[in-house]
Amino acid sequence: MSGLVNALVILAVVGLVIARQLRPRPVAAGGRWWLIPAVLAVLAIRDGGLVDSSHEAVSVALLSGELLIGAGMGVVWALTTRMWTAQDGGVWAQGTKATVTVWALGIALRVGLYAAAAAAGVHQATGSVLLAVAVTLLIRAGVLLYRAQGLLSSYRTVA
Repeated sequence: MSGLVNALVILAVVGLVIARQLRPRPVAAGGRWWLIPAVLAVLAIRDGGLVDSSHEAVSVALLSGELLIGAGMGVVWALTTRMWTAQDGGVWAQGTKATVTVWALGIALRVGLYAAAAAAGVHQATGSVLLAVAVTLLIRAGVLLYRAQGLLSSYRTVA
């Protein structure tokens, strides 16, 4: 896939995720919560270019930083999400202003990484962003599901 198409996929996914996180949504314990992150990871890996062969060590360090930022963002995003149990016993979640701040800081850190890469002469493909967004979404979903388990009643009925 071309860089432009990857950039459009990234913008679409981030826009969709931010819009959806600000609305109350049920937390589904089953289902395919891993599907979007898996598709993004496959797209990122399939395109290649995650490591600049001319600057391997620096490129790997930048990719690692990108993935660490993504992982940290996923954890903090999940922890700043408000969760509650509805009357029917289902668990719901909604992003807060803090979650939007987490996204803004994560994007700022990623821009800083890209600036550092450009200053070092390292070419970074959009695949690293796709992979980091996949890590963010996967970890966020996992932490939300873990938090939801504590809110579910063991008998799943309304008192």
